[in-house]
Amino acid sequence: MAQWMGKVGFELEPLAAYALARIKQGERIFADETTLPTLAPGAGKAKTAYLWAYVRDDRPFGGRDPPLVVYRFEDSRAGECVARHLEGYRGILQVDGYTAYHRLARPEGANEGVQLAACWSHVRRKFYELHVSDASMVAAQTLEQMAALWAVEDSVRGKDAVTRRQARQAESAAVVSTLLTFWEKELPKLSRKSKLAEAIRYALTRRASLERFLSDGRIELDSNTVERAIRPQTITRKNSLFAGSDGGGRTWAAIASLLTTAKMNNVDPHAWLTQTLERIANGWPNREIDALMPWNYRP
Repeated sequence: MAQWMGKVGFELEPLAAYALARIKQGERIFADETTLPTLAPGAGKAKTAYLWAYVRDDRPFGGRDPPLVVYRFEDSRAGECVARHLEGYRGILQVDGYTAYHRLARPEGANEGVQLAACWSHVRRKFYELHVSDASMVAAQTLEQMAALWAVEDSVRGKDAVTRRQARQAESAAVVSTLLTFWEKELPKLSRKSKLAEAIRYALTRRASLERFLSDGRIELDSNTVERAIRPQTITRKNSLFAGSDGGGRTWAAIASLLTTAKMNNVDPHAWLTQTLERIANGWPNREIDALMPWNYRP
């Protein structure tokens, strides 16, 4: 069975590579990573490897290109991995707070490089945990004000980027300004080692990338899009326990990329996979690879 899956992964890898190229043509990419325990040769135990996930989904700002996700298997969580995966990309990269992505960031005032956009959900999560654990008044006030940001997003989801930017400038900008001022006022009152000070510093040190959604309607308020794409892999990981080898991890990444992309495009993954493998076995030409992609599936 493992040999069969390895063969399937080998045949599908060019499609996964093509999908990543399509993702890099987008104006905005989401990125995230998760662990994938993998057996280490000769060690008799699992090592910690990673699945890096890249998602393109333009539907929230009215884009018509198909949504897609690609996973890449790596031994490392280092920034070198994302730099290699996204080599040549010059658009918006929306991520959590992990510093590995910062090496791609465009220097202030420069035209080359990636524009980083941060995730407000990660900020909110830190304050929510404090609110639940110690009933912090600062955390409660923060969460109450933040709710208005998601209310605005609900009203503009799927609309064009200009409309989204205008709504954010009219409503969300004042909320963000109030929050930042509030945090700056409260931070000096706190112990530097407190969890609340840590949560506030987390937000303030990412101020520019958190504010970026206000002036660009293509950016989302959060990076939940890629987190949703990673969730099925965490469930599969829990059931499978580990990948059997590095080759198995690469096979996992290639197959999961295409099956998850099929689901994002409301395509039956089994039907797509059956048709695609039959076409490849019958000598489908490489120059027509786009016709094999899940978003072009026709029964």
